Amino acid sequence: MNTERRTEVAALAGVAVRTGRLDLVPLAVAHADEMAGVLADPALHAFIGGAPLTAPELRARYERLVAGSPDPAVVWCNWAVRLRAEDRLTGTVQATVTDGGRTAEVAWVIGTAWQGRGIAREAAEGLVGLLLERGVRTVVAHVHPDHTASAAVARAAGLAPTDEVQDGEVRWELRP
Repeated sequence: MNTERRTEVAALAGVAVRTGRLDLVPLAVAHADEMAGVLADPALHAFIGGAPLTAPELRARYERLVAGSPDPAVVWCNWAVRLRAEDRLTGTVQATVTDGGRTAEVAWVIGTAWQGRGIAREAAEGLVGLLLERGVRTVVAHVHPDHTASAAVARAAGLAPTDEVQDGEVRWELRP
């Protein structure tokens, strides 16, 4: 990725996104304490494995994410999802941008207490919209075949399932 395009793509990580009910705010280490509570339910790991991180573990993870990818061809963009009506964080969305800024792999997680309210859908739509505005040509997500809620989010964001399966997850794509 040339230096100018990398700078442009890296700037995505600092862009706030406002949707009807949400603010996607650039992830900060300071979010770790609140997010540790949001993400504390072990059920969130049913499809992705692992266990909830403690506040110090999440703080260390956010420090790595905020520092950015060590690979100059990869840009990490991470946002905390703030529900304005409750003035609280409810989850995160992320995009890993590669291929000279033309491809982004996206993911989302919303705390159990806020699921079923369309927050993941709205956040994913906002994220994908931002990526497309900024020149991303292919948006990819990987969804466990039994995770119907996450599949619905991917579909609402404009992605469609492919026949490709990686690590037990279906590859979803949007190619505008």
